[in-house]
Amino acid sequence: MPLRVRNHPVHPKNSVPNLVVDQIHRAAQVVRNGGVIAYPTESCYGLGCDPDNITAIKRILKIKKRSRDKGLILVSDRFDRLLRYLEPLPIDRQKIILASWPGPVTWLCPARMGTSPWLKGDHDTLGVRVTAHPVAAKISRAAGMPLVSTSANLATRPPLRYSRIVNKVFSDKLDYVVDAAIGRQLQPSRIIHALTGEVIRP
Repeated sequence: MPLRVRNHPVHPKNSVPNLVVDQIHRAAQVVRNGGVIAYPTESCYGLGCDPDNITAIKRILKIKKRSRDKGLILVSDRFDRLLRYLEPLPIDRQKIILASWPGPVTWLCPARMGTSPWLKGDHDTLGVRVTAHPVAAKISRAAGMPLVSTSANLATRPPLRYSRIVNKVFSDKLDYVVDAAIGRQLQPSRIIHALTGEVIRP
């Protein structure tokens, strides 16, 4: 069963309280050990795991009742952790992308050959973001890897914004739920095609 903890809200621009720091390290350990976690992002709770652990990814898709074809997003505390999943970008496009981060902008970048279809779905691109949420960023840093990030909700249902609701909806399907406040974004991250600049999701 997921560990249930009391609320310790944190605004993204503030320092992270010690009790949340403890949760961050616990969440990172769960991810490294192949588990599935729920954690706060800029606009909602996300479900996450090690992007190289196909078993964990399959669990997330089953939990959400989400098709593999759609693909997933990776979030990280820094850009260089994402590079192994991506083809090199033109310098001018890379500058534009980096100028938007950290922040709630997801870029669809050309996926490197060999990137798992369990991550990119039926696409030749992969959604990536350097997150502006300190808790998500610190979990990535502590785990030493990007995190799979997909909204914590059942397919077609609204994303969940509170840890207590995440615990209620997903019950014992998750290995750990980080209890901290989401960011102030009212909408999910913008999604933009990295090469064309086309806005896929405003």
